[in-house]
Amino acid sequence: MRPLLFAIAGTLALTVAATAQEDTASNRIEEVTSPGGIVAWLVQEPSIPIVTVQIQFDGGARLDEPGKEGAVNLTAALVEEGAGDLDNQDFAAALEDISSSIGFSASRDSFSVSVSSLSENIDATMDLLRLALAEPTFSQEAVDRVREQVLSGLRSNRKDPQSLAGKRWYAEMFGDASYASPVSGTEETVEALTREDVLAAWDRMIATARMTVGVVGDIDAGTLSALLDETFADLSKGEALDTSPVTVRETGGLLVEEMDVPQSAVVFGHKGLLRDDPDYIPAYVMNYVLGGGGLTSRLTDEVREKNGLTYSVYSYLFPLDRAGLYMGGVSSDNARIAQAMELIQAEWKRMAEEGLTAEELEAAKRYLTGAFALRFDSNAKIAGFLVGAQAADLPIDYIDTRNALVESVTLEEVNRVASEVLKPENLFVVVVGQPEGMESADSLTAGIGADG
Repeated sequence: MRPLLFAIAGTLALTVAATAQEDTASNRIEEVTSPGGIVAWLVQEPSIPIVTVQIQFDGGARLDEPGKEGAVNLTAALVEEGAGDLDNQDFAAALEDISSSIGFSASRDSFSVSVSSLSENIDATMDLLRLALAEPTFSQEAVDRVREQVLSGLRSNRKDPQSLAGKRWYAEMFGDASYASPVSGTEETVEALTREDVLAAWDRMIATARMTVGVVGDIDAGTLSALLDETFADLSKGEALDTSPVTVRETGGLLVEEMDVPQSAVVFGHKGLLRDDPDYIPAYVMNYVLGGGGLTSRLTDEVREKNGLTYSVYSYLFPLDRAGLYMGGVSSDNARIAQAMELIQAEWKRMAEEGLTAEELEAAKRYLTGAFALRFDSNAKIAGFLVGAQAADLPIDYIDTRNALVESVTLEEVNRVASEVLKPENLFVVVVGQPEGMESADSLTAGIGADG
């Protein structure tokens, strides 16, 4: 994207964010349905000549077939490498000529597309997107080249303790479920991927039946409606995916992987909540106090401020499409990581047993409601919210009602949720490094501080 487009994008973000605080969502967010039945949420803002589009196809890396992990990730990286009669350089030049950008990425649950264009060029930009989605070339040369780039990243991850800890944690938490595998796959599976595997992954990835679209900027509903059909009419409709929950490990434990590094990296957590769970908002408020509030959280206060064991410690709710997780992370010197984990487990237990104080609850509500508008400080974030809200089946007025949901959380409710969601005995901990006083064990308490 050219510098001018970056500047315009920033101005639009400020304009839309400011206006959104003045207007209600019912006035700002419009549901647009094309003649062909494609739905998009639109925030129209004509004051700046730019349009941002976010698109999400549900599925992502969990669509990888056994033994072909990393296929969806590789395929996502290949889309911009050529389409129709354009090779990768021609495709990039075509975007550059109209000061537009199109990006593609894959996650555990989705394949995503991001588009940014001057409004006068949105037709040409979306035509390039249509070409990329309907006629990707996936040339053998591109497959070989990009696969090697992915493999280079995977080799680099061998030296990253945090990456290794996360990889092993997911593998142990999900067993045979698709979530057990890294989004990027493994060196072995990626090395074996063929062009045929890429084509098969693409067929699984793209389906308008599981597509959500968010649009922000200088475009009206009528223009967008026509553009939706022009862009996506040639894509397969497909069908919705299975969203039934998968099995998540529910027993605690400690797994240590030796690595010659001065600091140990830790990923910890246990089963959490799905996004549509009625207790999700109270749990979100509770987690802000426990480990989601940065320097104000209990974990930071105990592990960093009082004991100086780490620079950063955190926890967060992570609702996947088919599994809810409650996760956290920390790193510390090998000689002190056992103490850090003892404090984390103690705070996990204290929150489960004692809950929040009234003062903590009110402070959490003030921050979470006040900071909500900061999520919309870029047009890409606004469009991303429109997509995420649809994917989570949230109502179109959620932007109006969300703060009221947070404010309505009572002390009794949040403490009940803390006692039900937090399971200190179920914390599964993966440590990568040379931690003193820690060794792999069936139970968490048996492994932490075992020799003293």
